[in-house]
Amino acid sequence: MRINSMILALLTAPAARAFTTHTTKKLSPFLTSSSIATRQQYQQKQQTQSRLFSSTSTEPITSVGTPATSFDDGTSPFEITTPIYYVNDKPHIGHAYTSLACDVIARYMRHSGRDVYFLSGTDEHGEKVETTARNAGMEPQAFCDEVSQSFRDLLGLLNISNDDFIRTTEPHHKEAVQHLWKTLVEKDAIYLGSYEGWYSVRDECYYNESELVDGKAPTGAEVQWLKKEDSYFFKLSEYEDKLLEYYESHPDFIAPESRKNEVVSFVKGGLRDLSISRTTFDWGVPVPGDDDHVMYVWIDALTNYMSALGYPNMEKGSNFDKYWPASLHVVGKDILRFHAVYWPAFLLAAGLPLPKRLFAHGWWTKDGEKISKSLGNVIDPVELIDTYGVDPTRFFLMAEVNFGSDGDFSNEKMIYKVNANLSNELGNLNQRIMTLVFKNCDKAVPTEIGELTEEDKALLATAASLRERTGEAIANQKIDKYVQSMVSMVWDANKYIDVMAPWVLKKTDTERMNTVLYVLMEVMRHVAVLYQPLMPTSSNVILDQLGVPKDEREFEHLGKEECKIQLGSDVGKPKAVFPRFEVPSADDDKK
Repeated sequence: MRINSMILALLTAPAARAFTTHTTKKLSPFLTSSSIATRQQYQQKQQTQSRLFSSTSTEPITSVGTPATSFDDGTSPFEITTPIYYVNDKPHIGHAYTSLACDVIARYMRHSGRDVYFLSGTDEHGEKVETTARNAGMEPQAFCDEVSQSFRDLLGLLNISNDDFIRTTEPHHKEAVQHLWKTLVEKDAIYLGSYEGWYSVRDECYYNESELVDGKAPTGAEVQWLKKEDSYFFKLSEYEDKLLEYYESHPDFIAPESRKNEVVSFVKGGLRDLSISRTTFDWGVPVPGDDDHVMYVWIDALTNYMSALGYPNMEKGSNFDKYWPASLHVVGKDILRFHAVYWPAFLLAAGLPLPKRLFAHGWWTKDGEKISKSLGNVIDPVELIDTYGVDPTRFFLMAEVNFGSDGDFSNEKMIYKVNANLSNELGNLNQRIMTLVFKNCDKAVPTEIGELTEEDKALLATAASLRERTGEAIANQKIDKYVQSMVSMVWDANKYIDVMAPWVLKKTDTERMNTVLYVLMEVMRHVAVLYQPLMPTSSNVILDQLGVPKDEREFEHLGKEECKIQLGSDVGKPKAVFPRFEVPSADDDKK
């Protein structure tokens, strides 16, 4: 049977502000009796929160879409992209991090009912690729085929849900790049000249003398002096004022704010025309009408965001018409200049719409040191998955760092966070709830429950507000805030179960025990549904145990009466969801 409509209304009440006030303070990683408020204190807090609930009439979210922002209306088709990864070496943690961030956002959008196109791929042209392939005794195409596959494999291992994977060696992509080149020529944005100056093969970037640091690129890469050679140039200098005007009129175009400030400062420093072709190597897209030149790798690479959508086919009803301009480009901070200066300048010159948003995230260090091959501290994402599992790896990488800032990795940090937030808090909470239900309620949701107390209403209302709070975070690329909201909700549920003690109630008040367990199951339904973008496999294991039908796991189902936990319905057998890891001892490190 279903719970009556009065109780259902309470289950979907808006959240109390007071119940979420602890989200910014340090959470206790282990729940002990000493860390729990007394029952009297707890009841007083819940009564205050319940009064706050009764003063608002906000309805739960039952519609599709995400919160609107200045750069996204919350309902339109949504293209999200990783940068295409350069195939000079195997994937590392930075590639995993960017891909995972995009995946969390893409999954959240899909679960919210958005039409999503999630693109990733590999950048396979340029002098660096040609040289690396020759050094490996391989032809460039064979080398690219092999390394590109390693990136595809990583996306599969991380459970990344990209809709497409583009390679810049694909014939259609080459045709698209050449079409863009011809368009720029027609717009009088390209001319033939000659170039000499500093160039970094590793960065595939030209640098001014003033940008060098101790004779190296700002990224630390080696630079070489290119002797004078013929080159086609893009009239970048003509777009200095236009770019600054665009940044000012679209203040949320680049994020975070600190990265935007860097870009604005760079452009204000003056832009010179950009060399966009080379004649000293062959591995690239030929310049139309001049086979002596191949295109500068970045005009080739950046066009992937459109070529994957079928550009130059821009007819009504095409993928380009549907998804362009892209809703969000996510990149590492080291390649922001190409995306925030060169790319919009190319598009402005071609008369094409600019992407709506660029977000540049930070870098990872390990144990406080910069990651490099020479130090031997490169973090292999495949090893992380093998050691900790897919969902714990996904959780740590998104939870540990404010998205947009730099982060530091250590095995100790990962073990501590995964044990605290997943094994001890979420996993243990689910195990306790489902074991009590399975053993004391005849392997089913209780058939009857009592009246809800103020504490019950407060917790349920906080859970009902979770979609709105996490939606705001994801809409603004604050992935860490999304995770914090989820961790906080689980923390509240753990406090509730410890104070209510249903294992004691089964001896004194079975109706109250049934009510407490029902409330906890409904809270866990919200938690598991909303954790799907971050931990899809583990969340669905929990939903299976709760008995939530597979076709009722989208976000729109959270506020629907008919999708709530049904009284008397069967539940799955309780089982552990997250393992617990041991911190390696000093002796282990010596082995």
